[in-house]
Amino acid sequence: MTGTVGIVGVGNMGGGMAARLLACGWRVQACDLVEAKVQALVRQGARAAASPQEAAQGADALIVCVVDAAQSRAVLFGPEGAAAALERGRAVLLCPTIAPQDVEALASGLAERGLAAIDAPMSGGPARARDGSMSLMVACDDAVYAANRALLEALSGKVFRIGTRVGDGARTKLVNNLLAAINLAGAAEAMALAERLGLDLARTLDVIEQSSGQSWIGSDRMRRAIAGDYAPRAHVTLLQKDTGLALQAARAAGFQASLGPVAHEAFNRAVAAGDAELDDAALLRLFRRP
Repeated sequence: MTGTVGIVGVGNMGGGMAARLLACGWRVQACDLVEAKVQALVRQGARAAASPQEAAQGADALIVCVVDAAQSRAVLFGPEGAAAALERGRAVLLCPTIAPQDVEALASGLAERGLAAIDAPMSGGPARARDGSMSLMVACDDAVYAANRALLEALSGKVFRIGTRVGDGARTKLVNNLLAAINLAGAAEAMALAERLGLDLARTLDVIEQSSGQSWIGSDRMRRAIAGDYAPRAHVTLLQKDTGLALQAARAAGFQASLGPVAHEAFNRAVAAGDAELDDAALLRLFRRP
């Protein structure tokens, strides 16, 4: 079963998701502030949409894949917002990593318009979005899940059904991303130490990948960093944002985090050092500095 999907935000992850759907036979209406990103998908068969509202017209579902809660609100409820164009009963997949209370507020606004929210943050990077192997952490009403299951399974072979409480997908993603940030900061520091000790970094990473220090994000990012490849797949600012949101959620729950603030500060320092728009593999540059 296929249909028509609007996607607002076709950058690294959204573009990968759009390409995946097109390859699976779905019709995609793509919208982004960067026209070149839309045109790249048009060449693959997508239809260009000039606004979120246009992306939503006639769509069976809408995917919001922007950066933060403010952008999500604008996409849905702004002057050219998508919510006004969606038919009642349609679903909106909320894929950005945002605070649980923001997901809940967006879901409430959609419900007032007769629309359903699917709390569906994603993880895995652009390549995995493109081949359908990324993770989706899904929280929504059971009936909404059943109605949109074909779309969810087309997007990902790793759909994790978190539950029915909208916001729990966001909570799960923040927990994941806090650990990812801690792992990445640790990997960057360890590789900087290896370099200071006079070790060959590629060979050291070979050992780590087959030993107890291995982590997926450490291997993925440090391979790129060793090669000097800092082209942004996930900007430094994303994990800076996400760790801040995770720590905010921790405080709200009365949980005193210890390692999370250290990782968050490492990303703050990388941004302050001018690496904000680089791939987060650039964290190695931070630990290499005297």
